[in-house]
Amino acid sequence: MKKAIALTLCVMMLLTFLAGCGGKQEESKPAGDAAAEEPIKIRLAHVVNEKDGFHIAAVKFKELVEERTNNRVQIEIFPNATLGDERTLLEGMQMATIDMGVITNGPVANFLPEIAVFEMPFLFSSGEEAYKILDGPIGELLLDKLETVNLKGLAYAERGFRNLTNSKRPVHTPADVEGLKIRVMENPVYIDTFKALGANTVPMAWTEALTALQQGTIDGQENPVNVIHSFKLHETQKHLSMTRHTYAPALFVMSLKKFKELPEDVQQVFIEAAQEAAEHERKVNAENEQKQLEDLKNWGMEIIQPDLEPFKEAVKPVYDKYGDKFGEYLNKIQKELE
Repeated sequence: MKKAIALTLCVMMLLTFLAGCGGKQEESKPAGDAAAEEPIKIRLAHVVNEKDGFHIAAVKFKELVEERTNNRVQIEIFPNATLGDERTLLEGMQMATIDMGVITNGPVANFLPEIAVFEMPFLFSSGEEAYKILDGPIGELLLDKLETVNLKGLAYAERGFRNLTNSKRPVHTPADVEGLKIRVMENPVYIDTFKALGANTVPMAWTEALTALQQGTIDGQENPVNVIHSFKLHETQKHLSMTRHTYAPALFVMSLKKFKELPEDVQQVFIEAAQEAAEHERKVNAENEQKQLEDLKNWGMEIIQPDLEPFKEAVKPVYDKYGDKFGEYLNKIQKELE
């Protein structure tokens, strides 16, 4: 009896095995392989609109990254401060709740003060001079230093040469600036530059500044032509003085934690794509500026080309104040530009 039961069990096991071999079975995949098939999704934020150079740079970056990773990485762009103002975005990157952004250099200086050296007044006389420094060893050194504050600098895009607009009067000389309520970025170099010119400085985020301009609670602001054009500032600002008082970089910047989580080959793609996208934005800005100035003039804005020498003289106290603070970098920059 026991032998019969044992024989029956053996037959049943054999039939089960054969049925299993004859059936179609999908090969099991390790969990890691399934996860690897999921695209890496990156949220890239900025605070300006889709006509702005920042968005142009962001779109180019997205195209390059997705093409070079065969869509293994997907970039989603959030314009118009939908994820917060620039300081909020940077704080989010530090905490790894925001992946990356295109951010004006001024707010970055609140986290790494020495990077504000690039925005010393009248430091650069042309875009070419700025690019030489930013894309060279000095710029790379400061990008690397962002890691000390949990940020990863990828490349320098640009905000560009900044110019003064206001609703009160034409500005031909520093004396014309005196008493104007001018919005500046929340950055000590900007604040001190416009104090030296006699303005009542009002530091605030750009999103707040737009409302303040519309309500007339501030008289003016300073920004590159592309910003003045894309945000239609002619509607509230009738006078544009081409002071070119500061060259403002912008940065492709990431959460350091998020960057380190990327595969090494993807990290390299990000660095190279950011540099190419930055150079693309610079080229577009240069090509568009004259047409944008013509538009602003046709829309009723007065375009003024002031003598810049009195302005340079007026801001010399800024160099006296920051000479020691930025000395290491400022001296290197000035020597490179000789």
